[in-house]
Amino acid sequence: MPSENIKIIEGDLSVRDLRVACVAARFNDFIVEPLLRGALDALGRHGVGKDGIDVVRVPGAFELPIVVRKLAASGRYDALIALGAVIRGDTPHFDYVAGECAAGLARIALDSGVPVAFGVLTTDTVEQASDRAGGKAGNKGADAALTAIEMVALLRKLAT
Repeated sequence: MPSENIKIIEGDLSVRDLRVACVAARFNDFIVEPLLRGALDALGRHGVGKDGIDVVRVPGAFELPIVVRKLAASGRYDALIALGAVIRGDTPHFDYVAGECAAGLARIALDSGVPVAFGVLTTDTVEQASDRAGGKAGNKGADAALTAIEMVALLRKLAT
């Protein structure tokens, strides 16, 4: 089957009139704040105005899903960006928080139909987290913002 006969539908980064909420955990804020700055910068560079962005703060990554669910149900947002950092320690706390956070956010996206971009770092060390929050591994907050924009564009294309 020649590829020129296949219809490809994908999102892009040229969405207009976007309403986004960034939900940012305060725990590990020395990591989360650079993620938030990266997300806000990426949104701005792609045409999302300040009036189209809300920032909501939660205590930690475990609290992200309940707030993201409330925002998804509000109907006010085209996409939600969850930002946090769960860094492995010497106890199994990491496994519970990281797993429940990821599962909860995925379930909200599926149940609500509102894209939830996962910008929650789950790392073994502070160094790994720093590398992903604007260090040598880029900024995963910016990546999550780009994912949110692309998903909105894709879902809009699929709706037409």
